[in-house]
Amino acid sequence: MSRRATRDWLTAAMVLTWGLDPAVRHLNHGSFGAVPTAALAAQSRYRDLMEGAPVKWFVGVPQRIREARHRVAPYLGVSGDDLAFVPNASAGASVVFASLRAEPGDEVVVTDHGYGAVTMGAQRFARRWGCTVRTAHVPLAADPAEAAHAITAQFSERTTLVVVDHVTSPTGRFLPVDLVGAAARDRGIRVLVDGAHVPLMLAEPLAGLDCDVWVGNLHKFGCAPRGSGVLVARGPVRDELQPLIDSWGAGEPFPASFDQQGTLDFTSWLAAPDALDAVESEIGWKVVRDDAADLVQRGAGLVAEAFAELTGEDHRVDVGTPAVPFRLVRLPGRLGLGQGGPNAVRDRVLDGFDVEAAFTAFDGEGFVRLSAHAYNTLDDYADFADRVVPALVRWARDS
Repeated sequence: MSRRATRDWLTAAMVLTWGLDPAVRHLNHGSFGAVPTAALAAQSRYRDLMEGAPVKWFVGVPQRIREARHRVAPYLGVSGDDLAFVPNASAGASVVFASLRAEPGDEVVVTDHGYGAVTMGAQRFARRWGCTVRTAHVPLAADPAEAAHAITAQFSERTTLVVVDHVTSPTGRFLPVDLVGAAARDRGIRVLVDGAHVPLMLAEPLAGLDCDVWVGNLHKFGCAPRGSGVLVARGPVRDELQPLIDSWGAGEPFPASFDQQGTLDFTSWLAAPDALDAVESEIGWKVVRDDAADLVQRGAGLVAEAFAELTGEDHRVDVGTPAVPFRLVRLPGRLGLGQGGPNAVRDRVLDGFDVEAAFTAFDGEGFVRLSAHAYNTLDDYADFADRVVPALVRWARDS
């Protein structure tokens, strides 16, 4: 069966299993994901149990969370005893920033591709301990060796922590976390990897990776209910990590200490393995990954060509190591760089065309970051090229 035939089949099957509004074009799976209805139903069943007998529920919830951890762990290629649930990757990073110590004069290294909220957390950590933040500039087109050199060149004898994205949010590219982690380990530098987009995007995201803490979102490519993130810690730093909420598990070692955090609604964590299982059983994660890579490449080509026909310019983007389901297309002029930044363009497109797409900016240029998942078809990108691209060109000329 051809790849095209495979996609036609799976699209027909999956339309009935997602709660997405068919009147909206969904080209931004990367930001908030989409949840299979099977996982939403599982989450509703957990909520019914919680509301039906609250005392029984909260007494038993640590065991349920422990079981869910061990169901999720094989999808990441890690042990369930190395994994804790957190609300999202940013919360996982906040755990690290709240738990670790530093000395005045120490340095924290981040990159200019970092997710804004996590970078702000690193800056807050630095202020608290009297540290300096050093920002590595990584050229968009840098290959892994060049990117690793750009980051490790910021290391010094005072570097205490490096924060590096596995897949970057604004630029949709892999960073060489394996090379950076190895270099940091040689110098005794602690490593936090922000893998927000990576769970299920890669089959075994931590294979060959040496880091102290890795955080990721199951609710992005993995399609789990929102509010389901993971923190993986292997090595001595894990003993320093404490959950953001002190509760009755505080005396337990990692990760059991994270299994009790008051009276939160834990149903997104419990339904996360149901989401992963649903996609695996209905399609298979390898099929989803392979198909998304092919589809987004073709879709981005359509959009770049549509821009070029109107502007006479090349809108393709040279990204050193593009992430599996993401592609950048360059916006015309200074679109996305003015008041309100890229989000102003995002909101205008959503309001005017019922199209959900991510708009970003990096190094003085604006981009649309296209993504792909099981529910997308080439028609989604063709529609964007036909309806949205001409408007974007007009807006750029009017700005």
